[in-house]
Amino acid sequence: MSALLTYDRVGKRFPGVVALDEVSFAVAPGEVRALMGENGAGKSTLLKILAGEYRPDSGGLVIDGVPLAFASPRDSQAAGVAIIHQELHLAPDLTVTENLLLGRMPSRGGFIDRKEARRQAEAILARLGEAIDPDARLRSLSIGKRQMIEIGKALARDARIIAFDEPTSSLSATETRQLMRIIDELRRDRRAILYVSHRMEEVFEISDSVTVLRDGRHLGDFPDMAALSQDQLITAMAGRTIADIYAYRPRPHGEVAVQIDGLIGPGLRQPIDLQVRQGEILGFFGLVGAGRSELFKLLYGAVSPLAGSVSIDGAVLAPGDPRRAIAAGLGLCPEDRKDEAIMPLAGVAENIAIARRNIANHALVDDRSEGRQAASLIELMRVKTASATTPIATLSGGNQQKAIIARWLAAEARILLMDEPTRGIDVGARSEIYAHMYRLAEEGRSILFASSDMPEVMGVADRIVVMREGAIAGILSRAEATPDILLRLALPDAGRAAAPL
Repeated sequence: MSALLTYDRVGKRFPGVVALDEVSFAVAPGEVRALMGENGAGKSTLLKILAGEYRPDSGGLVIDGVPLAFASPRDSQAAGVAIIHQELHLAPDLTVTENLLLGRMPSRGGFIDRKEARRQAEAILARLGEAIDPDARLRSLSIGKRQMIEIGKALARDARIIAFDEPTSSLSATETRQLMRIIDELRRDRRAILYVSHRMEEVFEISDSVTVLRDGRHLGDFPDMAALSQDQLITAMAGRTIADIYAYRPRPHGEVAVQIDGLIGPGLRQPIDLQVRQGEILGFFGLVGAGRSELFKLLYGAVSPLAGSVSIDGAVLAPGDPRRAIAAGLGLCPEDRKDEAIMPLAGVAENIAIARRNIANHALVDDRSEGRQAASLIELMRVKTASATTPIATLSGGNQQKAIIARWLAAEARILLMDEPTRGIDVGARSEIYAHMYRLAEEGRSILFASSDMPEVMGVADRIVVMREGAIAGILSRAEATPDILLRLALPDAGRAAAPL
């Protein structure tokens, strides 16, 4: 079968870095080809060359047997290519319809035909399986809904070659199922699909084949998914096994550090009662919308509770006041790093220092002291950055996350709330994040982390709290937790038989 898309000995260099070293592979019509590799492996560079954002220094693309060189994204789109980026390329102040048809709005007599535009938008939303108002402002939608709109843009262009870059990182379980259905339809329509994801279960479910990259080099292809195991794929990508990735380290737990009594607020259907001990890693598992993020924001003071209390080391925390929460030793690593955690244009050191400044009693900033502390934390957390002043937006997701953790170490946080701490992060960076979590717990800090990645929760947590529809469905020890029990507790339609609270 002839290829629809071929990368022919593609090379790309940046100052001091070989991003791609003569990478070659092909994707046939109706094939879903996964691109796998750690951050820095070259996946994003390959997609940017396909999108027309970069031009290769050597080699090139062949589409339907014709060598092509894209000088701009417009050239790429004209050739029938659509890229669905992890970082959304949307206009939040425009409507859903305007985003779906951006640059392609229908017109009549020189004016935009709003009625036809709405009809086209409704057809796209129906294909997505989304009940979204076409006239709604994009800003009013959840991250997951916005991601589905990004996918809808590609469907609207009727592209022959579609690349998905971490498309499910913000999607609910239902939206993920809808996406899998859409990709299967595209496969049957004989489109060529590139699929980039760190979620192994998705890759094995939807992909026909896998191309593995490491350090910009093409390590090889796996054309038969049935003959491939997750452990084999991880070893090919990172040179280590699944057991090595989690590398769980048990430790003793101390006194109660966090006491939650009858806490209720937006997003929670029932009062929450919990204790978390010093040195404990408490995992929160559940589907998107289960109430985990809402609980973390209540603990941090970003949202005011309706009732109940939170005590830190025996002292009741003032509700709805993040500044006092930080002063009491809490730190939040939110799920949405881009919009809620980082100052994208500020340097790494400034991003690390911001929480400490927030609780400082003096008005003057000691740049020299902050610089020394930031440099020390960058080294401790192994943040890969050219310098402490490098804008944090230029770092990989894993290094951004390590810098956010460093922020709370600078603020002397004793309790870390980590919401989806490895979302969109490769297996190598995940392993580093887990090692830091174990080290911090061994120092006596308490870690509460939420994840919709079941193997991650089972691999890292000492205990697991399963949440469902704004309530605790069960609390399990590490030894009690099995995939079957976790899913049974987490699914909305699951039976009410549950592990004891």
